[in-house]
Amino acid sequence: MVARHDQATDPVLLQSLLQARRGTAFFARKLNELSDAELDGGSLLPGWTRRHVVAHVGYNARAIARLIEWAATGVETPMYSSPEARNHEIEFGATLSPIALRHLFDHSAVHLNVEWRDLPAGAWRHLVKTAQGRVVPAEETVWMRTREVWLHAVDLDNGATFSDIPVPVLERLLRDITGAWHTRGTDTGLVVRTEGTAVAFGDTSAANPTIITGPLAAVVQWAAGRGTDGVTVEGPGANSAVPAAPRWI
Repeated sequence: MVARHDQATDPVLLQSLLQARRGTAFFARKLNELSDAELDGGSLLPGWTRRHVVAHVGYNARAIARLIEWAATGVETPMYSSPEARNHEIEFGATLSPIALRHLFDHSAVHLNVEWRDLPAGAWRHLVKTAQGRVVPAEETVWMRTREVWLHAVDLDNGATFSDIPVPVLERLLRDITGAWHTRGTDTGLVVRTEGTAVAFGDTSAANPTIITGPLAAVVQWAAGRGTDGVTVEGPGANSAVPAAPRWI
């Protein structure tokens, strides 16, 4: 039997697909290291157990697959019927038996991968709408999934850290997060820098900014609201604790 391959031909897109698939494999490894009993334990996300994280990642794959079906057929198929439906889905998924929860992750990941693989090269430019109402080309779904699997592998609180996330993913996460702050105007007086680079994010025109500095992984961890380890603060309030990052999502 002849193996089937991605119909996408753009090398940048193919590299992005590889990054998403590696993230899925990494999440799967951290999930499989957990016993069934450990799924009941807490995650790094307030109010969510590890069960909630796994359910969310599983249903997220199904939701993104619906966007790919939309791109392929032209028939509008939203990620979720409503925010309430999304939340209910996650809460329900968290109650599944351990084997059903694991199957949800495995099967949804395979389904999404097949949808990506079979999408014609030209259809990756077709426009779809995210759950937040953004109209984007279908190729954006690859980054949407990449972000989910790498971040939530850390959120399982099973030994994964931001240092395990590939540098290109960390760099784009930082651009996304600081871009969201700028759009909302919540970065006033705040500058973010990573060690070893001259690039700065945030309110770079501020006269006396609060400056957050650290290694890339630590800065992204802070920016994503997952802790302050490894970052330092300069400027106003430098003698106090590192401030919490503005809300991202």
